[in-house]
Amino acid sequence: MFHDRRPLTLYGMGSPPSCPFPVLNASISRMLQPARGGPIAARAGAASPRGTDVRTWHTHEPVVAGVSVSVSGPLRRQGQDAYDGIRLWVDHVVSAGGRLRLVALDDVSSASRARANVTRLLTEERVDLLLGPYGSGSTLAVAHLAAAHGKILWNHGGASDAVIAVGSAGVVSVLSPASDYLRDLPRLARHRTGAQRVVILYAERGTFASSVRRGVEEGARTAGFDRVRAVAFDTPIHDAKAFLDAALADSPDLLVVAGRFEDDAAIIRERRMLETVGTVACVAAGAEAFHRELGVLAEGVIGPSQWEPHLYERPSIGPPSAWFGSEFQRVFQRDPGYVAAQAYAMGLIVGECMRRADSLEDRALLAAARELDTTTLYGGFRLDPGTLRQVGHKILLVEWRDGRKHPLPPTGIA
Repeated sequence: MFHDRRPLTLYGMGSPPSCPFPVLNASISRMLQPARGGPIAARAGAASPRGTDVRTWHTHEPVVAGVSVSVSGPLRRQGQDAYDGIRLWVDHVVSAGGRLRLVALDDVSSASRARANVTRLLTEERVDLLLGPYGSGSTLAVAHLAAAHGKILWNHGGASDAVIAVGSAGVVSVLSPASDYLRDLPRLARHRTGAQRVVILYAERGTFASSVRRGVEEGARTAGFDRVRAVAFDTPIHDAKAFLDAALADSPDLLVVAGRFEDDAAIIRERRMLETVGTVACVAAGAEAFHRELGVLAEGVIGPSQWEPHLYERPSIGPPSAWFGSEFQRVFQRDPGYVAAQAYAMGLIVGECMRRADSLEDRALLAAARELDTTTLYGGFRLDPGTLRQVGHKILLVEWRDGRKHPLPPTGIA
């Protein structure tokens, strides 16, 4: 049912317990429940500038959210997590009495397919809310489309700094930019082992890995590293041994890998070649799947995490992490990773902006997002009002020990 360009239309996934947290029962539901009066004033059908007009909406009709998401192709692992986080948010809204419909299209991990899907969502489905895809490439590919139609792109899966550059007019991001992912790592490595030389291996294609690289370079210079070297590679890596042999010629004491999950895993599988490197880090190490894939080879590897369970138990809006984790496990029979958490949190932010704006009109929602300073189970949310860069959320550094991720304090002393 969820293949190619055939949409999955979702109202709810069953009969979950009603979410006991006010943002779902009051903030979102008040906007989505049938009301006694007529249409919401902000959606009464007045003409709007280029692409911002929306069909007249009466309160007995559901709000329609649309998303292009990767449930097949190279990004299917992360895409499925994002999709399930969105589904859980929709289900909780519906269980609280809200009328919300999700139209989801599989983009098979392709930016061009994501563009086609979003075109359909905007022109045929005429969605009220446009949720972003997973992956920086696809997010960049659809940001211009959203802007041309006057729609906010609610971004939960595109961390590249380039997304901020092209989307300052209407991309609202819940996640931290990629340049912040490992920015603090050189300082940590310097504190722990006296590291002075860093080699950064990064995927040449796309903008995400380059953003991570730039953040590490800036962090290394700030930390006083003597040598900072970046080496690009084509993805996928076909001969990790040969590539590492050349990359390690400078005898680095800090090695960073930023590619697709499979690229990071290919490098770490050659762990014996890294015995002389004091600190090893890669982007994929922030995901639960990293240890499932690599087992003991993952031990000691550091990664960035947008979210870790049980760290945000008193959020300003929405449920705490523990409740979210329990619900996710109940519905999907697995623990959520940060990709699922950030997608769910994006829904909470959308709902809070709807509550504050008392409208579904994109300009009103964007104004509400610019002023919002709050916390969810995912952590802080605050936008730079000029660039829309996410500045309220903070990246965590985690290290794999005994099969579990351990958050590292800023000094690196656990």
